[in-house]
Amino acid sequence: MRRTIAMVAACLLAAVTIAPGGASARAKPDVDTKKALSNGLQVAPKATAKSKTANAKPAGANPYLSLLPDPAAADLSGWDRYLAAKGKERAKARTTQQKALAVQPLLVDEDEPVGVRGSNDTAATAQRVPGFGTNTGQNPKARVLGTLSPERVTAVDTEPNAEDDGSIPLAGETGIGETVDGITTTGVVGDGPHGSAGSGSGDFDVYKLTAQANESLTVDIDTPTGSELDSILLLFDAEGELIATADDDGDSLDSLLTFQFSEAGDYYLFVTGFLTLPNDPFDSASGTGAETEGPYGVTITVGAADVDFFAVRLRKGDVLGATVTGAATLLSVWDTVPREVQGSAQDASYLFPATTPLPGGGNAVVDHVAEKAGWHYVAVSSGGGSYDITVEAYRPALESEAPPVQTLFLDFDGARLNTAIFGGPGVRTLSPFSAFLGRWGLTRADEDAVIDAVLATVEENLKTDLVASGLNGRFRIQIKNSRDHRDTFGQTNVSRIVVGGTIDESGIPTIGVAQTIDPGNFETEESALVLLDVLSDPAGDDASLNTYITPASDKVAFVGRALGNVIAHEAGHFFGDWHVDQFNDVPNLMDQGGNFPVMFAVGPDNIGGTGDDIDVDFGEDEFNPGEGFTGTEDTQSRVVLGVTS
Repeated sequence: MRRTIAMVAACLLAAVTIAPGGASARAKPDVDTKKALSNGLQVAPKATAKSKTANAKPAGANPYLSLLPDPAAADLSGWDRYLAAKGKERAKARTTQQKALAVQPLLVDEDEPVGVRGSNDTAATAQRVPGFGTNTGQNPKARVLGTLSPERVTAVDTEPNAEDDGSIPLAGETGIGETVDGITTTGVVGDGPHGSAGSGSGDFDVYKLTAQANESLTVDIDTPTGSELDSILLLFDAEGELIATADDDGDSLDSLLTFQFSEAGDYYLFVTGFLTLPNDPFDSASGTGAETEGPYGVTITVGAADVDFFAVRLRKGDVLGATVTGAATLLSVWDTVPREVQGSAQDASYLFPATTPLPGGGNAVVDHVAEKAGWHYVAVSSGGGSYDITVEAYRPALESEAPPVQTLFLDFDGARLNTAIFGGPGVRTLSPFSAFLGRWGLTRADEDAVIDAVLATVEENLKTDLVASGLNGRFRIQIKNSRDHRDTFGQTNVSRIVVGGTIDESGIPTIGVAQTIDPGNFETEESALVLLDVLSDPAGDDASLNTYITPASDKVAFVGRALGNVIAHEAGHFFGDWHVDQFNDVPNLMDQGGNFPVMFAVGPDNIGGTGDDIDVDFGEDEFNPGEGFTGTEDTQSRVVLGVTS
């Protein structure tokens, strides 16, 4: 479910048309599209309709595992449904396997009585889970049973808004927060003066509400049979800043928004159709164009929320996984600071490798690798009634090795491999790295120098920087390559990245793709691809290195640095990292696609291979808002603690 919260400094949003095909057919994202993506909104047309099959695999490369040439082209809604269905299958199989295991989880009942709020609603007041942990004599599994008891609110039937109600100044008065706790009403997207039958800029139905700090908003859209509306919800504050969005709810094109307010004030809920967005929320005629329209019913409520925190003591390097079933739909894990290090309202555990012990299934799944020893916190919220949390902790797989050695093998020779492991069509042959040198204006005589530059960058990103982090003293990773070493892929603790090939050769429309996302590095023999056709296309496309090459460029240094960063990005996935926000001010090797000057280390002069080029590293950053997680991810510590003991 695309239920995402994001803060932006402005709210100019615009839809774009995405053409099918490769790099030459892609629409170049403009700044407004970037703002839409940074708020977790899908921009690409949805390939599914209300008669869709949830298990159908969407077209294109998996956006969670891929460095996409254009993230605006991804059908995020379709991939969410697919991952949810596959996650259920994985969880069912895991349940069968777990029944044969001797270790039974600790059973923990919530201390807070049913109907009570406030006694365990923060990390400071969290209920501790004694006996949980990975030390000798402790139990690494716990099952926590509790109840969410939010304020009981009543939604009163209300007459529909009168048109024009398409902006903050024209918003319909709901009385929420003043005279009532909630309303139930109906509306029609498209019946206003700016719908498809009017000016065509797009119709918005806007509802005003008032909330206090720590109160929770729930908005539930239901469309009647025959309605063509594919709804989206946008929540603005009184200054016109977009603070929350919501799109599809599970298998439905209807929308569900839950949001907890941090500040008291007036807020404005926009109901519209996918993908109509306001360039100016104070102007009802500022929409990006009328899209899906039709009637809907909506229930809007505001009341005191209930959040339950549970404290578990972790050792440095512990890999935590948790799931929740029952009434709660939001799950999060907090570190020792405390701060949220991953929040989730989804199950993306299908992206874990088959060998991981981490749990999945249920309404939401989270994972975390503990950077420091101490109390960590698992929190549930959003919903009312009984819930069941599974919490498990494991030590990294390499810890049992003596000494631990993780090999990353870079294959520049091309390869014949089964691309089905990446969602591709099957066995394919990929052309070697050398075949692409001429596309950057280089020759075979430059090959060794470029490979040296690639290796130096990968060594810095995946070895030097990680050792310098001081996160673990027993750190050992070696980086080998096909030019200088025998191919050892297939041996213990050897993962590889093939650097070469094209989209046509692989059958996967991406720049890079990893086999899995593996917190804890439990599967130490995985593969990834870094394809080179888009990266070496003619200048003009943001995703091509040639766009940043001028006579002032040191081509060898630039191509080596850019490719080394992309390689490190893909390795980051199978060493445990998710994508982070590519459009904020924090350069990170796990940035999703769409902001390629940063990934390629291009400096302020917008020329690659010059003195102002930047150093992009792993580190702390916010999760990518389009992929359904919230919180701060430390992409460096996840990698470090996955390849050390």
